[in-house]
Amino acid sequence: MTITTKPLNDNTHGFRFQLGKLKGLYRQRSVKMRLGISRGQTMTGYHFGKRSLYIEKRKAERHLGWGFAGQ
Repeated sequence: MTITTKPLNDNTHGFRFQLGKLKGLYRQRSVKMRLGISRGQTMTGYHFGKRSLYIEKRKAERHLGWGFAGQ
């Protein structure tokens, strides 16, 4: 299984990734501190201080686009 990555398009520190069917993004924030889990229509976010990991839901109401991380 290979992992593909692409930079984020919003001038922040982090990257988009795809590992098999698993899609998501990792972001390092510069100011905002967050702790906990957030759930949206498309992704679940895991927040650890200034770092956040977002994973696409398997049965998302809205899916990420094709080629999200270089597929």
